[in-house]
Amino acid sequence: MSSAASNPQNGSADRPKVFCIGFMKTGTTSLGAALEVLGYRVAGPFGIHDPRIAEHAWPRAQEVLEHYDAVQDNPWPVLFTELDAAYPGSKFILSTRDLRSWIGSVERYFGPKYRTPMRDWIFGPADNEERREKYLARYERHTRKVRAHFAGRDGDLLEIDLSRDAGWGRLCSFLECPVPDAPFPSLNTSKSNARLSSVIGRKSRRLGRLLGLIPEPRECWPPVPRDADPTIPAPR
Repeated sequence: MSSAASNPQNGSADRPKVFCIGFMKTGTTSLGAALEVLGYRVAGPFGIHDPRIAEHAWPRAQEVLEHYDAVQDNPWPVLFTELDAAYPGSKFILSTRDLRSWIGSVERYFGPKYRTPMRDWIFGPADNEERREKYLARYERHTRKVRAHFAGRDGDLLEIDLSRDAGWGRLCSFLECPVPDAPFPSLNTSKSNARLSSVIGRKSRRLGRLLGLIPEPRECWPPVPRDADPTIPAPR
């Protein structure tokens, strides 16, 4: 059995788990791709359309983390206090972005009618007129809470704005790993959204199969590492 599977609480034997806890549209997809280049097994979003996501998020997150050592996208950002308590010694990355740029990107990407149980849980239910104010207030509140929680713990939290500081330098220094001989990923731009939709869909289906929510096809990518225990109870 691999070291990661035998030590799920704290990641692999030689490095801690990594939690990307910035909100969507702050470079989280690029961060996830960068972590994959660095050799991490990265999990993405889950439970987007689950009407009981508030109840299911934490137990499902723990199931996923038995088989992955890094995560990004929802609902991971809002679970950062639970993650910090349950996985001591882990690394947290708060990706940020200029507020005006962020809300403009959110509105362009998702449109005025996009609404899911996940969105209502994180940002609160809102009609089109009040959505912008709620999103901005929640973004700012989340950033303040993360900074306050990790105050004085510079070795545990990296805050980075990839729109201004994209590159391997600070990330690899924070994770104490060598800089790879590869360009830093730049994903989820206006030119790559179509391709990303396909990638995110595949990753969501993988997590669904891992959690027992989607039947496994006859031939597909392995839902868990080959040397890990594939017996995971379906969420209740």
